[in-house]
Amino acid sequence: MTQHASLTPERWARFDLDRQVLMIGNEMNRAARFVAPGDAPSLRACYERVLRLTDLTVQVNPRRALRRELLRWRDLVAALYEDASAGSGLDAEAHRAAFRALLQLRPVAARQIPLLLA
Repeated sequence: MTQHASLTPERWARFDLDRQVLMIGNEMNRAARFVAPGDAPSLRACYERVLRLTDLTVQVNPRRALRRELLRWRDLVAALYEDASAGSGLDAEAHRAAFRALLQLRPVAARQIPLLLA
């Protein structure tokens, strides 16, 4: 399982939403480094961590509209994970679009777009 398998919802809930989104974004940024076909296991591991952290964020967030948006975004990452599992490797454009969509969820995270996706 992933390194976040032991992260409890209670512990995750101690981080504010901005921090949670930025931590998910950190995993998306890490995944962008695995572009070579031989990097598929590392890419899948990154996406697994992204999915786990997104699930935790949905679980601990009481705001229904935000949960709905996060679940929609999670579907994008799940598709990227499936592609990586099928041996397709990193779809750089789809990954970039999903990463941008995540960062646009929060103003604090959105300020990172020029730095991360320039």
